[in-house]
Amino acid sequence: MKITETYEGLPKILKLILQFFFGGIIGGVYRIVRFFETKNIVTLVVGLLCTFTGLGNVLAWIVDFITELIGNRISVLAD
Repeated sequence: MKITETYEGLPKILKLILQFFFGGIIGGVYRIVRFFETKNIVTLVVGLLCTFTGLGNVLAWIVDFITELIGNRISVLAD
């Protein structure tokens, strides 16, 4: 089982709570781990930008919270 699948398997309410409080960091780390699973370089670059830049953290937090709420997974630039 992949690490990202383990995160995706968490209950929706738990993921929403985690995203609300730690979303900027979770989004970046999720994409970096996803890179090692899929080898998509865009996912790595976006993950690094989300993790290490203030604007990236804020944008990732908003986008990831919305995608978790609607689609139950982080999906934007995370494939």
